[in-house]
Formats: sequence, structure tokens, C-alpha cells
Amino acid sequence: MSSPPQNKVPFDDDPLWYKDAVFYEVHVRAFKDSNGDGIGDFRGLVEKLDYIEELGVTTLWLLPFYPSPLRDDGYDISDYTDVHPSYGSLEDFTVFLNEAHRRGLRVLTEIVLNHTSDLHPWFREARQSRDDAKRSWYVWNDTPDLYQAARIIFTDTERSNWTWDPGSKAYYWHRFFSHQPDLNYDNPSVREAIWSAMNFWLERGVDGFRLDAVPYLVERDGTSCENLPETHEVLKWLRRRLDESYSAKFLLAEANQWPSEVRAYFGSADECHMAFHFPLMPRMFMAMRLEDRKPIVEIMKQTPEIPEPCQWGVFLRNHDELTLEMVTDEERDYLYDEYARDSTMRLNVGIRRRLAPLLENDRRRIELMNGMLLSLPGSPIIYYGDEIGMGDNIYLGDRNGVRTPMQWSGGWNAGFSTADPERLYLPLISNPIYGYQALNVESQRRSLNSLFSWMKRVIKIRKSSRVFSRGSLNFLNPANHRALAYIRELGAEKVLAVNNLSDSAQAVELDLSRFAGFIPIEMFGGNPFPRISSRPYPLTLGPYQFFWFRLRRL
Repeated sequence: MSSPPQNKVPFDDDPLWYKDAVFYEVHVRAFKDSNGDGIGDFRGLVEKLDYIEELGVTTLWLLPFYPSPLRDDGYDISDYTDVHPSYGSLEDFTVFLNEAHRRGLRVLTEIVLNHTSDLHPWFREARQSRDDAKRSWYVWNDTPDLYQAARIIFTDTERSNWTWDPGSKAYYWHRFFSHQPDLNYDNPSVREAIWSAMNFWLERGVDGFRLDAVPYLVERDGTSCENLPETHEVLKWLRRRLDESYSAKFLLAEANQWPSEVRAYFGSADECHMAFHFPLMPRMFMAMRLEDRKPIVEIMKQTPEIPEPCQWGVFLRNHDELTLEMVTDEERDYLYDEYARDSTMRLNVGIRRRLAPLLENDRRRIELMNGMLLSLPGSPIIYYGDEIGMGDNIYLGDRNGVRTPMQWSGGWNAGFSTADPERLYLPLISNPIYGYQALNVESQRRSLNSLFSWMKRVIKIRKSSRVFSRGSLNFLNPANHRALAYIRELGAEKVLAVNNLSDSAQAVELDLSRFAGFIPIEMFGGNPFPRISSRPYPLTLGPYQFFWFRLRRL
């Protein structure tokens, strides 16, 4: 096969570009159908790149688009080096990538390291015989007694991490669904095969990978089989191969662990460039319901320093459930009671809802949560449709309720597809509040007061200063616990963010004596506020209101 064409990318040479990125998470099948088969595809995604560029995000994160039986929405990969035919062809992907790059949008794809589909040729060969060459590419045992200290992740569906294979008369290991056998990273051939798959896409020009389920790569008996030193050796090896061959590419770790444990996935800036900050997300929802800054402040204070080239990835919602693994049992019960009283809303150890329904479609709360997301440390990730306040369908199975078609217009199939509605991969949202007839991109583009227009504006303001993406964080400690206030600093640039977590107006006095003589310039309107003195600085905020101020010595 000839080498794929290398596209010219209109980006600067900053190897730390990901620190300033604003990510937009897209499911190809959910975004736009170009051929009328009811499933989104790469040609449809190309049609909507202008919209993504208009929103102001800088990097696309694509969910898995590889050949797959789709029993886990593509995370059960049966071929790492091709495109699922429903989404198009490799040529379609190349056109998409070139068009994204032409608009200055970088592209992050998924690589599922931990497991494959049981229909992958590797596993099909491995299960044929105990003597097969691919046998050792997976983890087998004659009994299900090994690794008993490892927890079961999908408690709703799986009763064991071992599944009996009647053909080869042995048990195989899987940390997720039983149709997703785990790869054996103790085998150097597996490492080489995975690197070869990554290299395939890097040669085509992708800008990086989200590494799915990285804590579980290696198993050792008597341990939790999570975060093992051998797993970090695998990641260091992959990073070394990446750096030897490419520049300005990056790796994002999906490690749903406590911050102290996630810290290891950065290594000494020689493992992953970025990692998700999972524990922050539920505490933002908790702080809003409690009207108390304590959950946010505490988790951020528990967050260790990371190497200077590294970055956290922060988000409000994504394609999975709002995970409650990284909270206490008491906190989990509280969040269930407040945000998912209907048990249908719950899945595994989390809540399967989109952002707007979680916040009862309260525009003020939606803006506040996004304001905190965009002003706290880390590179923010916006889930497709949340920029217009899309709803969900909790009556669809698994996580499908938050993966429904993008709502482009109030016309046929929400402008997503020309197919008969019955052919759509999932039904559209059609209720009176979140239905596509009332809530869609076309109508929101027409209004300067829409959520979409507001999101464009706030993203633009965030991108106007690297203080948000690279600056330090210092919390203030006002007496009013309903106010969350912090200073972001980078060199001479200083920004004050003040957030009212309450549904009522709040007065707050801030100790800004360190900035006596500075004038706060409100960043949305450019209006100056009274000069700071050595005395407590008074502010009044409306319900769920927030301010961003540049602190200027004028």
C-alpha cells in the first residue's frame, strides 16, 4: 500500500498546543448523515465543519469509527486500521482530516488499548487452539481464580472478569464486557501491533489519541490489576515510539481514578501529555446543589502538581454516564437523590443524562457550569449538542440516551438525515422541551441571545488569554460559602473569576489586598469596576451569576 498523502497543516509549531485547546467531542454516526441511510458519516461531518469552526473550538475528538460489531458503540474494535463502512471509507476519512486541518481544527481519534472485540481476527485465531501463535495475545487461564482482587467495572451486566470459552476450553480475561477480551501486554508482539495501528493513523495526519481504559493494561495476581508499574512501562514505551517518529502529537489518558493515582500517567512528562480529571466533574454538580464551594475547592487542593508540559482534560458531560466512581458512598447517594431519583437515569455507577436535563434546563445554571469549566485549570471538552442544550432519552438502552442525532433544524429528521425516521440509528428527541422542532442549531444561530451564541462568545473570551489554559490557580476564601472565587495568573496577566453557586442573589467580600491599586475590567463587556484597595472588595452577584475580571494596573 502506498503511503497516504501528507496534508499541509496551518498550525504553529508549538508542541504544547493541546494546553490551549478547546475540544469538541463528536460521534461520527450522530452528527450528519450524507447518504440517507440514517447513520452519520464522514462526508456528513465534513458538511458541518464550518459550524464547528464557527463555535470556536480548536480540536475534534472522534469516538471510535473503526470496523466493529457495535455491541459497545465501537469500543469493541474488530479492525484497528480501517473505517466502519457505515461511516464511509479511508478516503472519506482522509478528505475529512484535510478539511478539518484546512480550517485550523486538529483531530484526536480513539485507540482502545485494553481490549478488542471477540470478533477481531486476533481473538478468533487465539481461541482456535491453545497452540495457536495468537493465543498469548490475550489473557487465559484454566480456572477463574486468578486476579480475584480486581473489581468488576460493569456491575450492571457482568458477574465476573472471566468468561468460559467452550471452543478452547479455557477462561479468558476481560475488564469490561465479556465480548471484549483483554489484550496481553506482557507479550511484546501485542505492543508492536498496537503501535503499528497507531502509526497507521499518525501517518495519515491525525494529531493524537485518546487512550481508552489505560489503567487496566496489565494484570498481576494479588493486586487490583489497576495502575500497575508494568502498565506505566507500556505507556512509556508507546510515548517513546511516538516521540521518536513525530512531533506535536499527543496522548490523552482515560484513567478514571483519583487525582493522586492519575498523576502517575503523566510520568516525568514521558507518558501521556494529558489526562482527564474525572473527580472534578461530579463535585461541580454537587457544589451547585449544595450551594457550597467546598467540594470543588477540596478536590482541586487534592490535585497534585503535574509536569509543566502536561495538562488536565476537564469536562461537564461526555458520551458515557456521569461517573460517580470517584466519590464517597455518601456523596454518591446524595448525587443520585438530587440528579437521578428515577432509577432509569442510573447506569453502572453513574447517571446517564446530558447536561441540560441534569440542570433542569435552567439557562443560568448551564452558563455557570460552562463558565467554571472554561475558567478552571485544564483544557475543556464540550460534548456535541451541549452547546445548544440538547436533551436525552433515558428510555433508550445502555448509554444511547445521550448519543441521539444532532439537532440541526426543525425540519425532516432535525436536518440530520433524509432517511425515513424509522431508519435512524436512534430516534430523535421529540418531547416539547428538548424536541428538535423547538431546539436546534438553525433557530439558535438566528438569535444573539441563544445558548449557542453565548457559548461562541465565552469560548472566544477564554481563547483570548492563555491565563485560562496555562495560568496558576489560587482560591480566595470569602466568608460567604456560596461564592467560589479564584485568581488565575500567568506572568503579568491576572484574572479574577467569581461564581455564585446559589439560586439567590449573594453579596461577597473578597480579600484582594495583594492587588491594591488594580482595576477589575469585566471581560464580557469590557467595563471597569471600582479600583481595588487594601479593604475587602465588595461584589453582588445575581442567582448563578459569574464574573471574569482582568486585573489591570491603570
